[in-house]
Amino acid sequence: MTKYLGVAELQRMLAEIGAETMLAQMAGFIREDFLRWNHYEKCARSAHHSRVGVIELMPVSDEKLFAFKYVNGHPRNPLRRLPTVMAFGMLAEVATGYPLLLSELTITTALRTAATSVVAARCLARPGSRRMALIGNGAQSEFQAIAFMAALGIDEIRAFDVDRKATERLQANLAPYIQARRLQVRAMASVREAVAGADIVTTITADKARAQVLDDDMVQPGMHLNAVGGDCPGKTELDARILERATVVVEYAPQTRIEGELQQMPADFPVQELWQLLQHGGGRTGDGDITLFDSVGFALEDLSALRYLQQLADTLELGQQLDLVPRLRDPKDLYGCALGRPAAFALAD
Repeated sequence: MTKYLGVAELQRMLAEIGAETMLAQMAGFIREDFLRWNHYEKCARSAHHSRVGVIELMPVSDEKLFAFKYVNGHPRNPLRRLPTVMAFGMLAEVATGYPLLLSELTITTALRTAATSVVAARCLARPGSRRMALIGNGAQSEFQAIAFMAALGIDEIRAFDVDRKATERLQANLAPYIQARRLQVRAMASVREAVAGADIVTTITADKARAQVLDDDMVQPGMHLNAVGGDCPGKTELDARILERATVVVEYAPQTRIEGELQQMPADFPVQELWQLLQHGGGRTGDGDITLFDSVGFALEDLSALRYLQQLADTLELGQQLDLVPRLRDPKDLYGCALGRPAAFALAD
């Protein structure tokens, strides 16, 4: 039968092994899959836009596994007491098409986004980076902070959000790390103040708009920019002049040119894909380089996350069994199954 992992199972996983371990292990799965880039059949996601948001389907497969994610982005949802981003996804067997795993991906998307950020940052950020500006302190901000603390040794978060309560929530949720003296989280009065002196700048704002959250003159030589918020047509966070000064890395160029900061640039603007960076290097050449990971989220990261969840659920003996697909004694007797005839059903294992 199909295994189902809901919110309760993700909560159990986080309680059992902790966010740091899950982020690190998921990052390993993501890196492994990007190193197998040419084994995957890839395409840009299918996006259906409305005046208030977007709903997307994200498929990817190799010779063994197919995965897809349903995900939305509705910046006004918090006013209706709903998350801005909600997601679920499936992992299926290519040989038969059988659905192996159905899982929540709202919490998981935040985990895999932060995990992908650090996979890129390990190659792009200056060694010894310790201070990160975190611009936008919404639902994904804690995951980014913990991931960069654990993977790169960031010990100071310079946080800014137009909603002061969001920054206060961030500080409250990160209190165990603050009390353990592993992390300092400073509330800053402006983007400019937060960015000044930072080694890494993560932008992760929600508004679906052509915003210029980060001005060109804020970006100093040596900074690594982790641009996460610009993820659909008409939504950006960076001054276009920043891209002209930076070494730009993306997940999947055909998608990023439509959705990312790259949508501001000419079609032939040079970029490097993450798989190329991991396989061949070539990101940062010196301490003065400005590097940019233009992260829009790509389906392969969700396949990696689903593979990881499947393995972890088996290890922790978590998950429910769903009769999502009928099990037939005679695979051609679907009608008998539909009528509930006992003889139509396969014997239990």
